[in-house]
Amino acid sequence: QFLKQLGMHPDWQFVDVYGMEPELLSMVPRPVCAVLLLFPITEKYETFRTEEEERIKAEGQDVKSSVYFMKQTINNACGTIGLIHAIANNRDKMNFETNSSLKKFLEDSLSMTPEERAKYLETYEAIRVTHESSAHEGQTEAPSIDEKVDLHFIALVNVGGHLYELDGRKPFPINHGETSDDSFLEDAIEVCKKFMERDPEELRFNAIALSAA
Repeated sequence: QFLKQLGMHPDWQFVDVYGMEPELLSMVPRPVCAVLLLFPITEKYETFRTEEEERIKAEGQDVKSSVYFMKQTINNACGTIGLIHAIANNRDKMNFETNSSLKKFLEDSLSMTPEERAKYLETYEAIRVTHESSAHEGQTEAPSIDEKVDLHFIALVNVGGHLYELDGRKPFPINHGETSDDSFLEDAIEVCKKFMERDPEELRFNAIALSAA
């Protein structure tokens, strides 16, 4: 519904990933071009995030310039930013209506820095309003801007044969190594499993795949 409101043709859809075992993954329609992971921000995760950032700053990593990445400056907009990350890094596969607000946002922001994209989203009414209305239509009440939310969305995408984790709270994309169109879902789920292994007591994990309709 959200994608349709933003002017995307329904040839791609978000579907639930019901489990991480091979037989449950086999139920997800292919191809899959992005996976969104919803997970809790806990103390364990924040400790890991700080260590990971320091390690990458020290060792460096290879990130292709074609990766579309944006920072998150709006509270509670991680779902919208995850969605933009998923679609922006697959825009060659997507079909948009001519007057699509999302298409315009992506075209306008392509040459911007991650920080500039965040600022642009702050002022971009069409996507924010759509996000708010779709959140209200959903089962759960949309959290107010000031409310502290401890659940967070990230996007996993394949750009140029590498699997990237895109999280607007982090300073840069995280390269998780090589992947392919055929193995992308399984590779992305392996990354999701690492999140779960870091917090074994936690049950609030949920993955959705952007699949061909």
